Amino acid sequence: MALESTLNVSTWPIRDWIYQYLSEPWMQGLAGAFFLLLLFLLLRTVAKVLLSTVVGQALTRVGKKDWLELLVQHRIKNSVSTAIPLFIVATGLSLIPLSQEALQIAFRVVLALGFLYLFKAISGLLLCWQEFKDKHQIQSAASIKGYIQVARIVLWSLGVILIVSVLMGRSPMLMISGLGALSAVLLLVFKDTLLSVVASSQLNSNDMLRVGDWIEMPQAGADGFVIDIALHTVKVQNWDKTVTTIPTYQLFSGSYKNWRQMFESGGRRIKRSLRIDAGTVQFLASADVERLKRFALLDDYLDAKEKDIQAFNAEVQAEGEDPINGRRLTNIGTFRAYANAYIKQKQGVHPDMIMMVRMMEPTAEGIPMEVYCFSQDTAWVNYETLQGDIFDHLLAILPEMGLRLYQAPAGSDFREGFGAERSRDMHDTKEMLRGA
Repeated sequence: MALESTLNVSTWPIRDWIYQYLSEPWMQGLAGAFFLLLLFLLLRTVAKVLLSTVVGQALTRVGKKDWLELLVQHRIKNSVSTAIPLFIVATGLSLIPLSQEALQIAFRVVLALGFLYLFKAISGLLLCWQEFKDKHQIQSAASIKGYIQVARIVLWSLGVILIVSVLMGRSPMLMISGLGALSAVLLLVFKDTLLSVVASSQLNSNDMLRVGDWIEMPQAGADGFVIDIALHTVKVQNWDKTVTTIPTYQLFSGSYKNWRQMFESGGRRIKRSLRIDAGTVQFLASADVERLKRFALLDDYLDAKEKDIQAFNAEVQAEGEDPINGRRLTNIGTFRAYANAYIKQKQGVHPDMIMMVRMMEPTAEGIPMEVYCFSQDTAWVNYETLQGDIFDHLLAILPEMGLRLYQAPAGSDFREGFGAERSRDMHDTKEMLRGA
């Protein structure tokens, strides 16, 4: 159905007045165009003033000045105050002496411009809503940016159909029905968009990702905080201040690590090992035990162990067995007990989460002694400070236990060893020559 049957150019009474006093067609056209231009500028100015006054006062009274700033930033007032006069002026184009065909073409063009500015204003309002929500939403709330982008895509799709229909003088329903034949092509063209829509809705509805989350996605080279969640992409600012852009559907279909729950739990895990030189592991003599009782963290442990060992060894001696079958304290076991006691009293270690020091399976690189606990402060700098304090102390206390940290020999160790061997050989040679 043609638009001419529903959208007709009306005849204003002023047309008869212009045609009465101006006989030449060019003068009539110039006067009509001048009048319409003057009317457009007047209506645009009045609309701007009314919108600024009414909307500005209303938003100020309800305490939404942020909205007022956003409306100005996105030029909503200009778009609306341009669309309304265009619709009015379109109905008065008969003031210009044109043929019916030319008049319909001009009418369609002006009407299409009016719809363009109208859709631009609605799209701007959606952007204002998005920026307002992003500015005032709490960190735990899901981002609406993806939904706003979907709404703007739908809005502009309808807008393009309507504007093209107006320009062609056809009903929009005819164009919409014609899109069915192009559905396969549209699905191919908008494949990424459709995937992103599904992924974005799932991420938001399942609360899988928020702005401010720390995520790790090695396959995408991302390790840092999420700074933006859009329809098609998610931006992650890495620790080196670079930004990685990840397709939204890749986050939904792939796997990544989200550290948000760690921050919400109030504890950050410390899981690091000391590798003890197996050659330094030995039994503790009585003198060593007495010397280690100077440490307050070991006093109760050593007393309890001594009583237990003495009772067991007394039974062994009573049975006439070899004393070698008795029990004795080891320096590595005592160190493990000391480390356990140390992290339990260490300020900053979370007291309500698991704490332990365990011995791992010995390897060619020594005996791993793993510290497993949680810090109360999840901030990175404070967490690393606490972890450093714990291992600084444990490394320094190793010699007191007669233990040594395993370390692969360096070039200097080989040079010193070869130098000492060469010195001994030279000394032995000199002694042999002196004896001869």
